[in-house]
Amino acid sequence: MQVGGSRVTVMGLGRFGGGVGVTRWLIDAGARVVVTDLDPASRLSASMTALEEEVTAGRVVLRLGGHDEADFRECDLVVVNPAVPQPWSNPFLRAAAAAGVPLTTEMRLLVERLDRRQVIGVTGTAGKSTTAAMIHRILVRCGRTAHLGGNIGGSLLTQLDRIGPEDQVVLELSSAMLYWLDEAVGFTGHAGWSPHTAVLTNLYENHLDWHETFAHYEQCKRVIFRHQQPGDHALIGPALEVVPAIPLAVPGAHNRANALLAAAAAARAAGLDPAEALDAVADFPGLSHRLQLVADRDGLRFYNDSKATTPQATCLAVDAFDDVSHVHLLAGGYDKKIDLSPIAELAPKLGGLYTVGATGRILAETAEGHAEYCETLEAAAEHALRRMSEGDVLLLSPGCASWDQFDNYEQRGDAFCAWVRSHARDD
Repeated sequence: MQVGGSRVTVMGLGRFGGGVGVTRWLIDAGARVVVTDLDPASRLSASMTALEEEVTAGRVVLRLGGHDEADFRECDLVVVNPAVPQPWSNPFLRAAAAAGVPLTTEMRLLVERLDRRQVIGVTGTAGKSTTAAMIHRILVRCGRTAHLGGNIGGSLLTQLDRIGPEDQVVLELSSAMLYWLDEAVGFTGHAGWSPHTAVLTNLYENHLDWHETFAHYEQCKRVIFRHQQPGDHALIGPALEVVPAIPLAVPGAHNRANALLAAAAAARAAGLDPAEALDAVADFPGLSHRLQLVADRDGLRFYNDSKATTPQATCLAVDAFDDVSHVHLLAGGYDKKIDLSPIAELAPKLGGLYTVGATGRILAETAEGHAEYCETLEAAAEHALRRMSEGDVLLLSPGCASWDQFDNYEQRGDAFCAWVRSHARDD
């Protein structure tokens, strides 16, 4: 899809710069750009600062605090932020479609400009960020030039000129991103797209607030395989029950599964020796907010697993510890309309379950006397600390999104880390 000289509406600037990269790329490509967001300017200061030069020069027009239907009807292209829920029923996107305006996303604009044989795509309910980062690490350690982007990291659109024809591109792909990569999504002429090497870590119920049903969520996830071609690679994560013990710096059977899957994907995509690939990831330290050891003080350990936004991810985090009776778990948050009973069922086995946020009260009630509703993260952590003794673990692994009390999971994890540093006893 060509954008030079086009009138383009970018739907969603985002508070954390989600629309900045694609906006800059569109401007550089010669498009006339309008960026529109439901949030007012007061909530978008960081993103606005990033585009200040372009706005001052008149290269981009901002429409903030609401959408104008005319911006969607009277343009040549709409670039949709994949965070927009249930886009098939969004009135502004429906107006664009009715006017014959094609819809696309930053990710589709990117993959249309890459040789798909370069691309390793990673999706899944849990572990996709870690697996994507592991694949990237393996490739670099084994002497390949590789680029990491998608749902993890910044926009690769603005780095297209740095991606050589022999480079590998590792993309973490969310279910919403994959929805927009299916055939005829956005307009009837859109071809379906899948990467040359496609990786699915696992599949559990999630994001029903966006997809409405698990069937639709699963359908979107499987777009990663749907449009593959003969000779492509499709890999699915191993069952945790059969994951062998391998040397790895990060704890948990799920991380061993991620490492095995990453090594297999890198070996297939780049022709590496599988044993060499696995060795290259042995000292992978993990990612921030994913079973991140924050402190180990006075016999107590504190782990930040704020990225765990599903019950299954929380269960995997708890299972990473040898004796769960020493684990004090902080869980709860934004309500994505998914079943939280797997977390409640952990409660009798734990050292303690302390629930927070919009789902905290119902989660504590479901645990039937084995949990305490604390409302806020700070209150929960302080309550847990009073009950902990030598050898215990305080684990933030919420099993829910953060949007009820925090802007994102990173902010939630950072708040926990700050609390640990101010409250954990010194050596």
